[in-house]
Amino acid sequence: MLQGTKDKMSGSLVSGTCSGPEEVSDLKSPLSSRFREPLTHARFQELYGGAEEPEVPAEPRLPWLCGLWRRRAGCCSGPGAWRVLQARLPPLRWLPHYRWRAWLLGDAVAGVTVGVVHVPQGMAFALLTSVPPVFGLYTSFFPVLIYSLLGTGRHLSTGTFAVLSLMTGSVVERLVPDPLAGNLSEIEREQLEARRVGAAAAVAFGSGALMLAMFALQLGILSTFLSEPVVKALTSGAALHVLVSQLPSLLGLSLPRQIGCFSLFKTLAVVLTALARSSPAELTISALSLALLVPVKELNVRFRDRLPTPIPGEVVMVLLASVLCFASSLDTRYNVQVVGVLPGGFPQPLFPALDELPRILADSLPIALVTFAVSTSLASIYADKYSYTIDPNQELFAHGVSNLISSLFSCFPNSATLATTSLLVDAGGNTQLAGLFSCVVVLAVLLWLGPFFYYLPKAVLACINISSMRQMFFQMQELPQLWRISRVDFAVWMVTWVAVVTLNVDLGLAVGVVVSMMTVVCRTQRVQCLALGLAEGTELYRPLRESHKLLQVPGLCILSYPTPLYFATRGQFRHILEWRLGLGERGKQAPKLGSLPDKGAEPIRVVVLDFSGISFADAAGAREVVQLTRRCQDAGICLLLAQCNALVLETLTRAGLLERMTPEQLFVSVQDAAAHALERLVRQEPGGAGLGRDVEKGWRKLKREAGRI
Repeated sequence: MLQGTKDKMSGSLVSGTCSGPEEVSDLKSPLSSRFREPLTHARFQELYGGAEEPEVPAEPRLPWLCGLWRRRAGCCSGPGAWRVLQARLPPLRWLPHYRWRAWLLGDAVAGVTVGVVHVPQGMAFALLTSVPPVFGLYTSFFPVLIYSLLGTGRHLSTGTFAVLSLMTGSVVERLVPDPLAGNLSEIEREQLEARRVGAAAAVAFGSGALMLAMFALQLGILSTFLSEPVVKALTSGAALHVLVSQLPSLLGLSLPRQIGCFSLFKTLAVVLTALARSSPAELTISALSLALLVPVKELNVRFRDRLPTPIPGEVVMVLLASVLCFASSLDTRYNVQVVGVLPGGFPQPLFPALDELPRILADSLPIALVTFAVSTSLASIYADKYSYTIDPNQELFAHGVSNLISSLFSCFPNSATLATTSLLVDAGGNTQLAGLFSCVVVLAVLLWLGPFFYYLPKAVLACINISSMRQMFFQMQELPQLWRISRVDFAVWMVTWVAVVTLNVDLGLAVGVVVSMMTVVCRTQRVQCLALGLAEGTELYRPLRESHKLLQVPGLCILSYPTPLYFATRGQFRHILEWRLGLGERGKQAPKLGSLPDKGAEPIRVVVLDFSGISFADAAGAREVVQLTRRCQDAGICLLLAQCNALVLETLTRAGLLERMTPEQLFVSVQDAAAHALERLVRQEPGGAGLGRDVEKGWRKLKREAGRI
């Protein structure tokens, strides 16, 4: 235990609580108070001990490899293997605790509801991917089944996602473009579609392999680099791409798909040029479909709490359109494009062409990042809402395996989807078991109900694509609130959105990530170094600019630098300290005591640097601190460091800090450092009595000023 007490220091001549003349008499000089002995880092560890570290045998070389071997060996034991199996197969954890009576009905209803929506939506998103509609059904079955077994998001619905379908479709169109000769024979058309299906499956394989590599490296933390403004701007901008890309199908125009930068504007130009050739029949079908789908979407949102289950507008529209097209022979009389034959059963497992992988890996990376970012953010939202946790690294594993295995069955990239996840929650889903019921519905369509969709007009699928973008379009309603909260995040949102719309989704994502990271760097550059003072009667040190009642002890300066100290901020750190302490050329015109310029102020003799806000320091930043120590010694200033975390202190020590200062200059808190500084000033090395009178004189001056307030 600490023994004895010393003079209470207050770091600054400060009055923190006096509000009128009647309180002036209560002010006490910091020299008349008593406090405990100031604690240095060395003294604190002597009294309370350092961090306990387990004793491990000496490892001659490659200690990280030995550590990995120990972890692997631990996993090979019975309990360790069971823990690993539970981590990789989450149903082993939640299924034994499944509340069958309370949850089964909700999971069944939600799964069937989502499965019914998956059928038309999967076929519609297949058109975005430039593959036949049946492959959208495959992508609505295999990935959902796999994620139900491997995923940790209990309320997450996976399958086809418009943004990924759009990104994949651009890659497919670039790798397998339409031939210049317009009309193709039936055999040539089948060969073209087979090549496109192979390219889409190769993209899914590449993105799955990349996510598994990220899982092996435990890179789940990468989800934090896609900030919320970037993800929302990306999906909102991609929704506009989806809308424009579906215009040819809405109008009944057979136009080549535009890819690359400015593809949105190219598509608009081509559509406007060919507008005179649009089909009145398909235009009428599109108008009627949107007239039904949009109001139903609004009803589902407005009366979400009153409806037992959302109205399946897409299913109703598909049935009505198919019956109308069959009864009126629209496909033969008006040349309306229909879905055609949906092959029954499943495709034969086929390994994607490996010769395409080098060409698509660069395209697979942004698809993998969007898959992981959207899925993890959605899973986190509902995990927080329903009080459970998700494992980002296991999510990488689940989506990686899902894309990798489903690509063997000719599926294109998949992820969690905004619309069906919200639908699953609203319909009463509780666990991943709902995904199995969803698979049953899609399986029934693949095995038995496929022929009923022969006469479904493709224009209806285009309308389903557009109506499913409702949530993404309405994200722009959050912009006014984002402007009020953070204008920097607002700027990131707008820059990302403009980049996605004007360039393309891939480049827009890259621009958004770069701009988002640059704002973080810029924020560290704009942090101010604050001079601190003490509130009388407390141990609280606050920035001097927050109150005119906070003053400093003559000759003592307490500074807080609340930002990481690394190569990008080392110059700012040096310039600020030169200005504050009057070091070098920059400091000649600087006020001597922080932010309170006073021509009659005492020269600074002791400086306390509060390092509590420095979360990390690199080699460049550490060397800057060492150089500052040397310059303070040359100027006759005693430098004290306070509240420096262990990692930063270790970096500073390795940079040679303790060669320039003693352990007695490192303190556990600002209070301890300031107490030591005040004792040092009062002892006056040299001439302490004079400085003690200056402290008392300054305190009496403060009391007089407080009396006039």
